[in-house]
Amino acid sequence: MASFALPSFDVKFDSPILSACKPFLIGSASGCFATICIQPMDMVKTRIQLSAASGGATNPLLITSQLIRNEGVAGLYSGLSAGLLRQVVYTGSRLGLYDMFTDLARTAPNESLPMYKTAGCALAAGGIAAVMGNPADLSLIRMQTDALLPKGEQRGYTSVSHALTSIVRGEGVAGLFKGAGPTASRAMGLNLGMLCGNTEAKKQLQGLGLSGQPLVLCASAVAGFFASAFSLPFDFVKTMMQNQKADLHGRLPYKSSLDCVAKTLAEGGLMRFYAGFPTFYARIAPHAMITLLAQDQLKKWWAKLESRARCDRATEETRRAKARLQPTITEMDRGETRNF
Repeated sequence: MASFALPSFDVKFDSPILSACKPFLIGSASGCFATICIQPMDMVKTRIQLSAASGGATNPLLITSQLIRNEGVAGLYSGLSAGLLRQVVYTGSRLGLYDMFTDLARTAPNESLPMYKTAGCALAAGGIAAVMGNPADLSLIRMQTDALLPKGEQRGYTSVSHALTSIVRGEGVAGLFKGAGPTASRAMGLNLGMLCGNTEAKKQLQGLGLSGQPLVLCASAVAGFFASAFSLPFDFVKTMMQNQKADLHGRLPYKSSLDCVAKTLAEGGLMRFYAGFPTFYARIAPHAMITLLAQDQLKKWWAKLESRARCDRATEETRRAKARLQPTITEMDRGETRNF
């Protein structure tokens, strides 16, 4: 990945406040960059899951062609604003919390943690971040699937803020957290595969002699596979729960996440949960790879900025010290001249 040019604006990157926010800011920026790249695949994945639930086509090429024909190329980026908001809140939190938790778990700087500790940190970070990001995630799902509803039932969201306010008006504040359980479960599975998998893959690959960018690239590819395999069943349930709509009698298709799992198993068996796995992998793996690669690059970039800030501060302190000493030196010179 190409190196970033260092900005020239005056920001104290080594300040305590920015240092504390650093993992969260880097996580948010990494997630947003990856989402912009992967949004079309995420859109197709969501449509495949909904089509599979109704017994329709699951061919990604067919789904994509239908989507473009009915909604245009812009339809592939439906819900992008909600997706970016979700990355700021969710990915920023899960990557930031993972870094924070692993730092707290270490008894010495740069200590290599055992797998059970990295797994625990990944699970905790994923679950907490998912609850925080559920309103944006719910808005994203609603915006991506709105065009599939009959004309009279379409919600007509124009932006993520419109989606959020409409949900609150129609379903109350609690409505923003609909599907939070399966969302958190999915996030914990994804985080376990992505972050714990990335950390452990780096350990193993370093033992094989890999380093630098090849190490980051290969480890992120391994993490992408495990993130996909661990999270797709949870993602399927989450999508079904968040997209369900009450019938004329006010009854929802699923009473709970467990009810959704039971009905899905009865209707399509275990493999129904892996409907659209190739597309899901094609979306999750590159997203995980791009996020991890961007995070690694941004950490290096931030370290350079911190180093430069420390050097600039040291130079400024030296200049001020010399300025304070200059009058004293001048007076001493004048005294020596008078004595001469």
